This record gives sequence, C-alpha cells and structure tokens, in this order.
Amino acid sequence: MSSSIVRAVCPHDCPDTCALLVTVENGIATEVRGDPDHPTTAGVLCTKVARYTERTYHKDRLLHPLKRIGKKGEGKFIRISWDEALTTIAERLTAIAARDPQAILPYSYAGTMGLIQGESMSSRFFNKLGASLLDRTICASAGGVGYKYTIGARIGTDVEQFQDAKLILIWGGNPIASNLHFWMRAQEAKRRGAKLIAIDPYRSLTAEKCHQHIALLPGTDAALALGMMHVLIAEDLLDHDYIARHTLGFEQLRERAQEWPPERVAQVCGISAAEVVQLARDYGTTAQRSEPVAIRTNYGLQRVRGGGMAVRNVSCLPALVGAWRHAAGGIQLSASDGFPKNMRALQHPELSAPGKTPRTINMSTIGDDLLKASAPEFGPKIEAVIVYNSNPLAVAPESAKVAEGFAREDLFTVVLEHFQTDTADYADIVLPATTQLEHVDIHSTYGHLYMMANNAAIAPLGEATPNTEIFRLLAARMGYVEPCFSEDDDAIAATAFDKTHVHAVHFDWDALKQKGWQKLNMPDAPFADGGFATPSGKCEFYSASMLADGLDPLPTYIAPYESVRSNPVLAEKYPLAMISPPARNFLNSTFVNVQSLRSTEGEPHLDMHPLDAAARSIQDADRVRIYNDRGTFLAKARVTDKARPGLVVGLSIWWKKFAADGKNVNEVTSQQLTDMGRAPTFYDVLVQVEKYKG
Repeated sequence: MSSSIVRAVCPHDCPDTCALLVTVENGIATEVRGDPDHPTTAGVLCTKVARYTERTYHKDRLLHPLKRIGKKGEGKFIRISWDEALTTIAERLTAIAARDPQAILPYSYAGTMGLIQGESMSSRFFNKLGASLLDRTICASAGGVGYKYTIGARIGTDVEQFQDAKLILIWGGNPIASNLHFWMRAQEAKRRGAKLIAIDPYRSLTAEKCHQHIALLPGTDAALALGMMHVLIAEDLLDHDYIARHTLGFEQLRERAQEWPPERVAQVCGISAAEVVQLARDYGTTAQRSEPVAIRTNYGLQRVRGGGMAVRNVSCLPALVGAWRHAAGGIQLSASDGFPKNMRALQHPELSAPGKTPRTINMSTIGDDLLKASAPEFGPKIEAVIVYNSNPLAVAPESAKVAEGFAREDLFTVVLEHFQTDTADYADIVLPATTQLEHVDIHSTYGHLYMMANNAAIAPLGEATPNTEIFRLLAARMGYVEPCFSEDDDAIAATAFDKTHVHAVHFDWDALKQKGWQKLNMPDAPFADGGFATPSGKCEFYSASMLADGLDPLPTYIAPYESVRSNPVLAEKYPLAMISPPARNFLNSTFVNVQSLRSTEGEPHLDMHPLDAAARSIQDADRVRIYNDRGTFLAKARVTDKARPGLVVGLSIWWKKFAADGKNVNEVTSQQLTDMGRAPTFYDVLVQVEKYKG
C-alpha cells in the first residue's frame, strides 16, 4: 500500500487561496486538509473545500465528451469520442472564423483562479483565432478601478497584520462565509481588545459577531464615507503631516466633505446621524492615539451603480488619519497588483493579427449581446460561445435573457466542465475538465501575499482533461503550429511571474512546487512613507485621471439606479431593495451540487424584516414570489430582523435545476453597469414580494 502527501492549493474565487495537503493512497485522494505551516491557512479550511474529495469523486462527474441530442436546455446528451468532439468543434469554428472570427466568443471567469488552467493556453488559442475579447468584469472591476484611481494599485494592508489593529471596519463583506482566514485574524484582534464594526445592509454572520453593526441602505456606502470625512475634518481628527506629504487635493476634498454633514448622510443611508458621528470619531480618535485602524472592504459595496466611487471614497479614509503609517493600518480591498504576473508569457498576445483589435463583449451583458443581430456598432452576431471556468446561466444577470440567448439553435456552444451545470444543459458539445487534484497550476492571490503551487495529486479520472490540454488539442485540429501551443504546463508555470520584479526576485518554479508557497518580497507597511502608484505618487483625493475619464475628480455620491429615494416611480411598483450575497455553503455557483453542502444550505430562501412580511401577510416558512419587470422566482420566506426594513436578502447562487421553479435570484437582477469598471449591479435592485398561491 503506497501513501503520499501532495502539496496543492485551493483554486476557487476566494481571497484566502488556501495551501492544501492532499493525502493520496494507492492513487486515490482520501483527504484534503489545510497546510498548518502556511501562515494564512494555518491548517484551517472552510467547510466547502474540506469536502473537496467529495466533489472530485462525485457520482455525477463528467468523465467523457458529450454531444447534445435533445433541445437546448433539456440536458440530453450521448457519449462521443474525443476525436469526434474535437473534429466537430474545429470544423464549426473554422467555418465561422472564415466569415468573421469575432463571431466567436470565449466566456470564462474564476471557476479556477489558476494562471495556467485559467489564463494561458486558452488565451493563446483565442488570440490566434481572432475571437472577440471578453470583458471579465462580473465580480471586482468597479471597486478595483475606484481603488486604483486613489491608491494607484490594488495593494493594501497585509492580512497577516490585521490582528494588531485596534479598530477594524469590515465594510461590505461577510468574511465568516467568504474570507475565513481574515476573520481568524480579526477575531484575534478582538481578543486583544480591538473594536470590530460591520458596515452592511444585512446583519450577516459576521455582523452578528462584531461589536457594532451599521445597517445602511444598499448603494449608499459612498455617502457614509463622505460623512466620515466631514466629521474627521470638522473635529480635526486628521494626520496633517501625512496629508501634507503624501496626499493630493486635500483642500478640494475639504470643500466637498462640507457638503455632507451627518444629518444629510443619515437621510441618504437610512441610519442615524449619531451613528455617522460615532463611526468617524471611533476611527479618528483611535488613529490619533497612534493605534492602528484598518478597513477590510470587500466587493459587496461595489455591486451598485456608484460602486466604483464608493470604494474610492472609502479608500481615501486611511490617508486622512495617517493609518498607513502602521503595518496593521490602512485598507485591504485586494492584493492582486502585488503579484508581477507575466501575462505576455502566459497569453502570447503577439498571436493576434497585427493591427486588428477584436471587439470586446462584456460578460455581464451576455444576455442582451447573445440576442443582438449583426450591426455596425456591435459587429457580427455571436455564432459560437466556448464556456470554461464559468456558469453564465446561473451567475449572469437578467437570467431570462441569458437563457433565451443560449437557447438559440443557431448558436454553437461548447462547455468545458466538471458537472452538468445549468449552462452545460445548453451546450452542443460538453468536454470533461480536470479538477484541481488532477492537474498542475500556479496561483497568485487577492487576499494574501503568497505565490502558490498546485501539484497534481492523482491521475485524471475517466477521460477528463486539463483546460490547457483541451486548447492544445483544439489548436492542433485548427492547424496552429506556433511553438507556444506545444509548451507543457510546467514550462508555462516557470514563466508565470516576472523574476526581474522586486516582488518576485526569488521566484523559482521548481522550489515553489516543493514548498507549495512563497511570500512576495514586500514591505509590511506598503505606504508608510507614501510611494503610492498614482501619477503623482500620492494618495489622490483629487484625481486628474478621473477627470480625464469623464468622472468627478473628487469623492462624491452616485445614487443607485433602483432605490426608493432615487427612483420613486419604480418604487411604487417595487418597493423593496434586494441584495443577494453569497451563501455560506456555496462559492458562487460552485459546490451547489455537493449534496452534503446543499442539504446544509436547505433550499432557496428570502430573508425579510417582520414589518415587511406583516404588510404582505407573509409568515415564516411561507413560499413567496419575488418579482420585478425583469423576471420572477420563488423562495421560502425567513422572517427575521437580520434584514433591515425595506430590504430583502436572497443568499445565492443556486443552480436553477435545484430550485423548485427552475429559477434563481438572477431572474430579477439587472444588466446595467457601474459608474466605472463596466461591472454589474447585482445589489442595485428593486422588487416586490408576495405570498405564492400556486
């Protein structure tokens, strides 16, 4: 009997990017556990990834290529050979490309965060093909743009420092469900005497365990940040030396902040003026005692019309009070830009036809775009979609249009998948992909500062094949002979990071595979002495770049598209705001088909405040219909004061096939985009709710 421990890494769309130890006995993975030596993982895994073997060996794993035999959406397939699958795909893509390769669209996101299986061979293939580009905006681009206008790069407080903070604002996130290893640090800070404040419309699991919860209305975070600025400036809770040396535009910011007294902020945010004042005082006075104050902002606050501006406004706060002076101070949105990824080596953009830039399709508007005809302002009608690392039928907004688009009989759809997802049901050809335990990969992260290596723990099950190999095989069938299409995964990994960059001068792929992880070469307090990556080298309260891009150069408030205050006419029909944050037992749409996790989650449910329920004669556990002009779906009501009055909360993202009505929350979400970053507005939604009489 042979047994071994293989070093791996969690591939999922989570800031924790955990280091894994996989126990393999006689070629079978028997256990996945967290690496106790990795400083952020510390031997702890979430309930989802702790069950990773259950997912890998799931009875419903796709292990052979499939061809559709029923109507699109029915999910009826027969097994075919790889040869037939590749020949069919190559013939269809060749014929479409002969007319216009931009009629072919790749659709992918973060089903794996790996640089090899996610961003290398597939990008080379589509660059060579000349396919349309995909604007991958569905999660974090609005906040990322707002942050970069202010800070210059997505670099911030190291998660390993948070336990030393004396005040932590957890703004727009629920880390117990989606950032467990930050939460462990926050809990340690709490044990050491830190105050934790949650800012979130919903009293989440995290908010319940903080000292204070500020339940503002969705889409009003930018106003709350402006109110904090007003109080900080009015009460002189500022670090004047840091402002003078390391910021740009303070005098203009002072004038703007004067427009946002606590009373105005309270009215916009649906909270009390006293909450605004006390929050600012807690933040400013703690900093004035030379104690670290830290903000962990997540992606919840940016999924509204003014989401990019909201993150920008919050990102100004640390510089006002000099929080960046401390390693445990400042703000973390993302660590992504600390990693010097070598995208040219990964993606080979030179394969694209010289002088021709294909059009770009936004993944968040895929519903509308699949239904468009050819037009000069749009380009050719989309004739083929190749989906990998994503499940658009479940995750994309305005789901009815997405389904209508994928149901087109003239649309050729290929899906690379582990399971027969909602999207796979609409495919013409389904190709079985490997899971993280079956292939090699290398990872950057967005929640900590470690380069991570994933070794293959087991041989691929059945005929499952890594994404990279699938695109190598397709390239060969298409007649692509460039040497980069023959490069193996280890060779790609060896060039994934730029070793000439100061952050990764010690990068060595062979050494990384042996250890599993290696921290970037970065200072503990990245902006203690300024050095922001903005054009001025300072934290930019006033941004000329924003002005040049047609945006307000100063922090401001942009009201939601859909709210009682900003759209009273719509609110007469649909008076309830709705948000759909992640369910604890799912990760986006991943893990929904794992029975143990789905059983724990129960069924799709809608949290609503007792006052809103009573006004509609809804009782706890009633089946309710949630609807607006875009669509409707059913859920079980949970009457609870976790949802503030005027707000309903549907934790997501359920596969449609596991819902009683075959629908999920994205039936009612909108394809409208954010103020910057071209991102979706999932939490900028008005609905009505009624007891279901069916």
